[in-house]
Formats: sequence, C-alpha cells, structure tokens
Amino acid sequence: MNRIILVYIFILITHLSFAQNQPAIIVKDSKTKEPLIGATVTIKGTRIGGTTDIEGKISLKSVANGERTILVSFISYTNAEQKITFPVSSDIEVLLESAHEELEEVVVTTTRISRNIENIPTRIEAISLEEIDEKANMRPNNVSMILHESTGIQVQQTSYTSANQSIRIQGLDGKYTQILKDGFPTFGGFSSGLSLLDIPPLDLRQVEIIKGSASTLYGGGAIAGVVNFISKEPREKQEFSAIINQTSTGGGTNFSAFSAKRNNKIGYSVLVSGTIQKPYDVDKDDFTEIPKNRDLNINPRLFVYFSDKTKLIAGNSTTFQNRFGGDVFVINGKADSQHTYFEKNESVRNISTLQLSNQISENKQFVFKQSFSVFDRQIKVPGYNFRGLQTNAYTDFSFISHKNNHDIVIGANLIFDDFKEKESLKPRTENNFIAGAYIQDNWDITEKFLMEGGFRLDYAKRYDVFPLPRFSALYKISEHWSSRLGGGLGYKLPTMFTEATETLAFQNVLAINTQAKAEKSYGSTFDFNYQNTFGDNFSITANQMFFFTRINEPLVLRTNAIGELYFENAAKPVLSRGFETNLRFTFADWVKFFVGYTFTDAKATYKNTNQTVPLLPKNKVNMALLAEKHRNFKVGLEGYYSGRQVLSDGRLTPQYWEFGLFLEKTFGKITVFANAENFTDTRQNRFEKVVFDAHNSPKFNEVYTHTEGRSFNGGIKIKL
Repeated sequence: MNRIILVYIFILITHLSFAQNQPAIIVKDSKTKEPLIGATVTIKGTRIGGTTDIEGKISLKSVANGERTILVSFISYTNAEQKITFPVSSDIEVLLESAHEELEEVVVTTTRISRNIENIPTRIEAISLEEIDEKANMRPNNVSMILHESTGIQVQQTSYTSANQSIRIQGLDGKYTQILKDGFPTFGGFSSGLSLLDIPPLDLRQVEIIKGSASTLYGGGAIAGVVNFISKEPREKQEFSAIINQTSTGGGTNFSAFSAKRNNKIGYSVLVSGTIQKPYDVDKDDFTEIPKNRDLNINPRLFVYFSDKTKLIAGNSTTFQNRFGGDVFVINGKADSQHTYFEKNESVRNISTLQLSNQISENKQFVFKQSFSVFDRQIKVPGYNFRGLQTNAYTDFSFISHKNNHDIVIGANLIFDDFKEKESLKPRTENNFIAGAYIQDNWDITEKFLMEGGFRLDYAKRYDVFPLPRFSALYKISEHWSSRLGGGLGYKLPTMFTEATETLAFQNVLAINTQAKAEKSYGSTFDFNYQNTFGDNFSITANQMFFFTRINEPLVLRTNAIGELYFENAAKPVLSRGFETNLRFTFADWVKFFVGYTFTDAKATYKNTNQTVPLLPKNKVNMALLAEKHRNFKVGLEGYYSGRQVLSDGRLTPQYWEFGLFLEKTFGKITVFANAENFTDTRQNRFEKVVFDAHNSPKFNEVYTHTEGRSFNGGIKIKL
C-alpha cells in the first residue's frame, strides 16, 4: 500500500516553482469581517491565482514586481478589482460585498478542499441556503422537498401505512446512495430504513450532491452518488430563527428553532424540532395515508477556537420518533374483530460527532473526524414484533496540502458497524469492519484544464480487498462553455436492509449468508455546461449530462421452498443509463424559470422477463417558476411529470402530473408563508385501489406516487 501511495504522489506532483514575491491576500466579508473560504483570487492578465484557505488567505507566487491588478470573486458576492504594487511588505485585505444583503456564503466541502464550485472537476450540484429556505416552508420537519425537485433524484415511498421514504439516484435503489451529515456517514444499514429524510432543514446552509461513483473519499455504498447535508456554523452576530407550520393533512403541526453565536474562543449552535401529526385517511378506506406521528430532534453543537488555526467541533443529535399507522379504528382505540391491522414504529437515533482541524501551515491542514451512532428501532404488526439495535463507529484522519497547482488529500478511515436483533428466538445479526486508505489530487494543469485523480484501498473483513480508482476532468472550452468527464469503481457490502425488505418489515427475511459476495460497480458521467448573460436583464444556464452505471453480481432477494426470503448474488448485472437536461433562465434578476428532464433506462438483466427496474419512470420532468424580491416577497409555481412505471408484476402505471404553489411575504424579521402542494390532488388511490382483501388481513399494492393527495400548509418564520 505504501508503495502505491508513493508512486501515485510521484506521478501527480509536478516541478516546484520559486516565487519572486509571496504576498498574502486575505479576503473577508465587508460587513461581518469573517474570512471567505474558497474565494478565487487571480492576477489580471495572467494564470497566477488560486483559492483562499480556511483563514480566507492565499499567497500568490511568481508575481513580477510593479503595479498589478488582482481580481477577487466569490459565490453570492460582488466581484472586486484592486491595484497593488509588488513587492509588498504586509498582508493585503480585500473586502467583498454580498450581492444580496446578509445572504449566506456558499462553501463546497464534500470533496474536502475549499474551492469555487466552478473550478472543481467533480460534478457537484449545490442546493443553496435560499433554496433550502424555500423548501423548508413546504416541509419544515424533513428534507424530502429539498431533493424532490432535483433532476435525476427520486424520493421513493417504501411503505404505504408508515410513509417511509428513500432516495434513488439515476434509477438505482436507495442502498447505493451514501447519505452524509456534515461529512459523517452515519445513515447506513439498518439505520437507513426509517425516517432517513426526517433531517430538520432549519440548520442547513447547503446540500451538496455528487451523482455517480464517489468512492475515493467515502468508500463502499457511494455507487449511485453522495448527498451531503451541511450545517450552519456560528458567527459573531447572534443568529436565531424559528418556524411554526400547520398542515391540512390530518392537522399536522411542525415547529423548529435554531440559535447560533460565537466569540473569539467559544461558539455554539442548537437546533430543536418536533412534529405532532394526527392519522390521515384521505380516501376513507379506513387505512392511513399519513400515520399518527410524534417526533422530537435535539441537536446541540459546541465550537472551540483554540487559535486562528485550530478548531474543535463537538456535536450530538438525538431523535425520538413514534409512528402509528394502519387501520384508523385500531389507532383510535376502537379495534374489533374486523379492524385489527396496524404498523407501529418506535425509534431512537443518537449521533455523536467530533471534528478537530488544524492549519499546520499556510498550505497544510490536518483534520480528524470521529462519530459514534446508535439506532434502536422496534416494528410491531399483528402477530409479529421486530426490534433491532445498530451501533456504528467512524474514524477518519486526513491531511490536505496545497502546493503549486495541486490540492492533495491523503487519509485513512475505520468503520465499525454492528446490528443485533433483540427479543427474538432466532436473532439475526450483521456486522462489518472496514479499514481504508485514500489519496486524491486536484491538479490544475492549465487555467482551462483541471483534473482530479483518486485512489482508495479498502479492506472489508470477511469479504475482500477493494481497489477503487476514480478520476474526473474539467475543461473550460470558452468563457461560456465547459465540460466534465468522470468515472470510477465502487462496491456495496451485503446487507439485509433494503427497500424490498423494509416494505415487508423484515418478516421471513433470513440474515446474510456466508456465501454472499459484495456487489461491485463501475460507472461514468459526462456533461456539458453553458452559461451566458444577455444585456442587463437576462441570463441562461444549461447543463446536459449523460450517465452509465453497471453493478456486477447484484444481491437479489429470493424465496426458498418454505417461503423464507434470502439474498444471493445474481449472475448478470444491473445496468442504469440515461441523461439529464437542466435549463435555468433568469429575467431581471428577480424572475427565474427552471426546467429539468431525466431519461433513465435501468435494467435488471438477471431476470428472464420484465427486466425493467420497477417503480422507476423512464421520463421525468420538473419545472419551477419563481418571482421574488429579496427580503420582500416570493411567489412560485412548480410542476412535475412522471412517465409510466413498471411494477414488479409487469403492470404499467399511469403517467401523471402534479403541481404546487407557494407564497411568501416578509415583514421585517417575520415571514408569513402558505403552500399548496399537489393541489391537483394526484394520488395513487385515484388510479387504483391501494388496499385490498379483508380489513383484518389487508394486502397493499406497490406505492408509485402520492398516497395522501393534495395538502395545504402555512405558518410563520422568525429570523432575528
């Protein structure tokens, strides 16, 4: 392993150049005076430049003596030019003004280097604070609406009565997507089964999405992609926000409150959120489309600034949830011989995290991460009780070096994951230990051609050693055109916790046997980007992306002679290919129109017939029209089209549209909002009967669209 790393470093690192001058440029927010991480600084008319570090600082090299103009830019800030005479004897401070008053800064962190998103070879989609704020008004208690409108992502409901959901990217099952919170992978295995998307959005500042293999930094499970939910950090100015929301679907009530502040040495942030939801039966068939629900999330974080270069972040997130779905007579305490069916989920999730970062020198940084999570869940249905406990420990060390045209990340991590079934005569268990080492280099070969190469080597106990190379490249064709190409290998360790077994509440599912092998994959993405401004009032951004993924020896659920379910590796692969088209138009800086189209052709080639992956529309369209005046009002209309889907039995579903409308008005520090989601009342039980057979032994059709129908919600948001 050491030889591999040494050879890789030798190949990637180019000659060192000696600087005539090394002036330090410090970029800060003009109002808060806080450093801007990842701001781009260049010498006008040259290729000399780079991005600022965690102190907002960059040292320019090889600058000739004399008067020079530096160009400074950062997302959501007005570009700045400043003339400087070199050589200089002290640091130069440049203050950038926010393009919108008090708009949050955007920092890309998923690739572990601080760079402007336009200069990262890996294709990353960043959902900004403004968009998160908008979607939080629609679903204040979870992040499902944040991802719902993203092209190429499908939020899939996995249970009719309990309304559980998972994330599908590019047509692949949710188990192939790596979910992160602040870079910590604590939502895998058993803990991915319930309320995965019930992450409160009020403390989020950005969501970053990588589609396709992202194995170098995050290892197994990142076959379809990575979704990283990034939290806000405290500033010297006190931040407080709260939201109270009421829904029409069963009278659900959501509340959230977030507070954050720091001084020179200590900072904190606290998020508290909760939901009270009554059972909701929209079609009056006596079965819930939305279960009775009670949940509470408490998430405090402590920030310790030992110096300007050393920072410690310690956090703990605890979530209590109780879902009670099924027959409304049972839920309301009126069960009888005909009304007996229910599904009850009780869970406790606790995640503790620790992160220590140290800026060793101007160009070198060390980061240590440690997390420990516990997930305890119990499922009760008539005649069956399942309870399991999952513990997960994650340790990661990384060293980041900025040298010449290279940003190099070298690191290693350990993952221990253990599941034990409780209260069972034949308890099922599942445990994994993974040790991995990785290296990644972002190499700016020229101003227009940038590459990212990565290699990871994982050892998974009982399975195999997995070498995982990955690459991506960015070519800036012109001022308006650019293109990215990327690809890599991936793997997924066997697990009994999938969308299919979640639907069954794990009944009659056997534990993974010793013959099961890890699924292995390779995939690639290729895209073109175009952006341009016409006059002062119109701009356009376009992206055309193609994707392909092949998963070899996929783990498939089978049935034995006595009706038990077990997993085995199929001989033929799962193939997913297609393309995404995204267009964004901006008129006069306050009217925006977005349209996205996704074509996905996913095949399970191991099947003899009906090879199309079920519950996946080949054609999807998402559109949004938004008119807004910053800190004044916002009006939006959204539309989503889903083409026909194939069910497991080969039947085709109808195609359908759904529409949403939202309104928001700000009065100083108070915002009032109203939202009509799916106001055309598209729901599955308008197309077909979802629940059939007797009430005391019901059967449920597969869920392929909304079950609850239209919903209206409104509330008040306070920002201090």
